Amino acid sequence: MPPKVYVPAYPAGDFRAMPALGAGHAALKWVTSFPGNPERGLPTVTGLVLLSDASNGMMRAVLDAAAVTALRTGAAAVLAAETLGRSDAETAAVVGAGVNGKAAARTFLARGRQVMLYDVDPERAASAAEELGARVVTREEALGADLLVTMTPGHEILLPEGSLQPGQHVSLMGADGPGKAEIAVEELVRTNLFCDDWEQAETNRTLDPDARLRLFCDDWEQASHAGELMHAVERGLTRDDVTQLGDVLAGTAPGRQAKDDITIFDSTGLAIQDLAIALAAMERADGLDLPTIEI
Repeated sequence: MPPKVYVPAYPAGDFRAMPALGAGHAALKWVTSFPGNPERGLPTVTGLVLLSDASNGMMRAVLDAAAVTALRTGAAAVLAAETLGRSDAETAAVVGAGVNGKAAARTFLARGRQVMLYDVDPERAASAAEELGARVVTREEALGADLLVTMTPGHEILLPEGSLQPGQHVSLMGADGPGKAEIAVEELVRTNLFCDDWEQAETNRTLDPDARLRLFCDDWEQASHAGELMHAVERGLTRDDVTQLGDVLAGTAPGRQAKDDITIFDSTGLAIQDLAIALAAMERADGLDLPTIEI
C-alpha cells in the first residue's frame, strides 16, 4: 500500500489517488475533497473505486468512492474509539453530521451505544439525528464526551490547548490533508495531564499519576505528512512518540495504559480499508440487483 498521492487544487479542494494490493485483488480509489461543494448543492466527496483481479489484471467492479469512504471512515473512527477508549466509557459523540459523520454515528449505534450529535448547521444535525435515532446536543456537550469523533472539513480548531480531559478519547477524522486541523498543535505536544491542584488530586486519588496523553495514527508515513500530526512533527514530534493503531490491534504495541490517559487517534484514511470494504461489498453483490457488463 503506497502512501496516497495528493493532487492539490487549492483553495477549492484536492484530488487523491490511493492504491492497495491484498487478498488476491488490487484497488485504486480516485477521490476528491472539495469542502465548499455543499454550498453549491454538490457533494464534498466524489470519485470511484476500481477493483481488479490481481491474478490477471481484469476489472471486477467499479464502486462509488463516497459510499466506500463513508463506510470505512465511520468504521475506523469507532474501531479506534473502542480500542483506545476507557472500558467504562459511557458517552459517545460525533461532531459533524455530513455523510461521514452519519456513518460514524450509525456505527456507534450498531455497536449498541447511544450517540450525541452536533453540527454547526442545526437543521442538518436535527435531520441526521431523526434519521439515525441519535440525540442533538450542544457543541460543549459533544466535545465533553468520553468517546469523541470529529468529522469536520478541518478548517476550524475544535479542541484548543487544554480542552481534552483525563480519560477522554478523540478520533480526529477531518484533517486528512495539508492545511487542515481540528485540534490545536499545543494539545498534541503536551505530554502530561493537568489538574487544578496536583497534591489534592493525588491525595484523593482522582488522577492516575501514570496517566499521559498518548498519540495514535492509522499510518505514520501519511499522518506525519498530511494529517493532524504533521503540525506536531514541526514542533519536534518523532516516530517514537506515536503508535500505529494496527500495532495495537495486532498486540505488538500497547494502547491505553491508564484509566486517565488521554488518547488521540489521527486518521488520514488507508487504501487497504477501501479494499476491505470493496471486497465485503463483492461478497454480497449476488444478493443485489446490480447492473453488470461482460468483460
